[in-house]
This record gives sequence, structure tokens and C-alpha cells, in this order.
Amino acid sequence: MKILALESSAKAASCALVADGVLLAAASQATGLTHSRTLLPMVQDMLKNSEQTLADVDAIAVAAGPGSFTGLRIGLAAVKGLAWAAEKPCFGVSTLESMARPLSHINGVIVCAMDARRQQIYNAVFRAGNGELTRLREDRAISLEEAAADLKEMNGPMTIVGDGAELAFRYFTAAGIECTLAPAHLRQQSAVGVALAAEAAGKEAAVSAQDLVPNYLRLSQAERERLERLKNEQ
Repeated sequence: MKILALESSAKAASCALVADGVLLAAASQATGLTHSRTLLPMVQDMLKNSEQTLADVDAIAVAAGPGSFTGLRIGLAAVKGLAWAAEKPCFGVSTLESMARPLSHINGVIVCAMDARRQQIYNAVFRAGNGELTRLREDRAISLEEAAADLKEMNGPMTIVGDGAELAFRYFTAAGIECTLAPAHLRQQSAVGVALAAEAAGKEAAVSAQDLVPNYLRLSQAERERLERLKNEQ
């Protein structure tokens, strides 16, 4: 299966073309430019330079969350537009799982951490071995304190990945948890991982563009503030 994948859940944005686990092409940028300016042009240039078209693609995958609310909306909107025009099935995959996929070759526990602010992280935990991932914890928004307490119960080498990896690493090591940071080039979210997660899910997990939805895990700050105001007014 040939999958076009997009990732825009955080500061970095990327796209990749993967066929049966083999990377055919990829492009990325982490310059801070708005993903609405960079994502689709990257896709178009990548396909052109690899002499591929949307017609050659079997499905389109995207990191559906958790992550930046704006970034996720941009990524999903781009995939919906591409999929509707080309009549392609879609995969909305966990951002956290897609971060772990490129590290499935190691043996041990993979801790995925995205900075969710306020001493919280978006987190999932996997055990990697022989190129396979076993999920140990579902995607969650959790405090660093709660995450540290949970990880103390786990055995084996522990590797932290994600744009919140350094934040988590400092907290966990201070809490007495032995862990290492993933190499910098494998630490950030990437469209390659998105494609690999979609492949692992299988064709039966594909949905239509209309049914593709984000998974924010928690309310946006604006929504939280609105609910707080309503509560105070009562």
C-alpha cells in the first residue's frame, strides 16, 4: 500500500510517501512558518520531485491528535481536500503512536511526550521489541507528576521521544527514573511515523474524508476559559 502522510501537530511540519514500509520521499520544515503556508506546497513539491501523483497513492494519512489545535486543523483540512479531490481513503492516526513507530527497532519502553503546557504532557507508552510496538498506555493528557509515578512501575530501558521529550526527561530523571532521550533526528514528530502507523492499522481502519476527525484529548484554552467564565457567572 502506498501512503501519502502529513504531520502538522506541532512546530515542525512534514510529509512523506511510504510504500509497504519503504520510504520513497519525504520533506519537512521546522522554521516556525505557518503550516497553512508550507504544508501543501511541500506535498506538491515532494510528489513532483519523486515523479508521483495523487493518482498513484492508495491512501492519505494524517496525525489526528493530540497536538496543537491550529496545527491539527490545518493538517486535517489539507488531507480532506486532497482526499475528496482524488477520491482516496484516509487514515487519522495517533500523533503519539506515530512518534513511537520510527523507534520500534529498539528493545524497551518508549515514552511519548508532547508539551501540553502547565506541567502537563500528552503522553502514551509503548513497549518495543523486534520491530513491533505493544501499547501500554492509551493516549492521555497527564501531569508530569502523574506520569512519573506511573512510569516507576515499568521495567526495562526507557526512551523518551517527542517535542516534550527534554521537558519530560528533566522531570523524570529528577524523580529518580532512569531514561534516555531519543536521538534528536528521531525525536520530533514526522510524517514517516504517520505513514507507518497507518500501515500498521491496516486497510480496515481507513475512513472517508468526511469521517476524518481530530482527537484533541482536552478542550482548547479558549473553551476552558469560556466554561470558567460561565461557571463564575452562575
